[in-house]
Amino acid sequence: MSNQTMPPPAATVVLVHGLWMHGIVFARHRYWFEAAGYRVETFSYPSMRQGLADSARALARFVAALKGAPIHLVGHSQGGLVILAMLAQVRDPRIGRVGLMGTPLAGSHCARVLQGIPVLNHIMGKVLAEWMAAPASVPADLEVGMLAGTLSLGTGVLFPGLGRPNDGIVSVAETRVEGLHDHIKMRVGHSGMLLSESCHLALRGFLETGRFLRRDRGAD
Repeated sequence: MSNQTMPPPAATVVLVHGLWMHGIVFARHRYWFEAAGYRVETFSYPSMRQGLADSARALARFVAALKGAPIHLVGHSQGGLVILAMLAQVRDPRIGRVGLMGTPLAGSHCARVLQGIPVLNHIMGKVLAEWMAAPASVPADLEVGMLAGTLSLGTGVLFPGLGRPNDGIVSVAETRVEGLHDHIKMRVGHSGMLLSESCHLALRGFLETGRFLRRDRGAD
């Protein structure tokens, strides 16, 4: 992969995973970021049993312990909710830009379906339900960008009513809220975002310039 631009030598990226995941799922993004000159940290948390406020506080402590500046934040799916909850609680002055991938900021059809099935509602954990009950806003003074998928590959296709286009779990409409600095749609599934070099390049473009790198201007 060619490096089109290089970040400042001290720039750090913190990667925050989603539901049922662990920081290891960012292995490819970590490799690509490090190859581009970034320092990379992955934040892992108990995504099912820990609530939103506690996860946000844990992330704040994690960020506070890091050295250097700036510190960019990247969240996949539920990880983006944890990031925004943290920013609503406390703001480290070294925070740069925030890149989100497939994060259901405007609610989740799949989660609402699961909430209505007693035998299954426990598998969605606490974070998403708490966010849906009291969603935080996107900080007006930070550049927050969203990458949304349009390839319907995921368990969400089993739940009738999921809006289109979607990434198989989260619809594009669920990723759009006021305050986003940039928004891009890419033909990738929800989990595929974690493996896609094209997604990485688009995301890295946002962290470096405040705008997603768009190789195909017709993508959004």
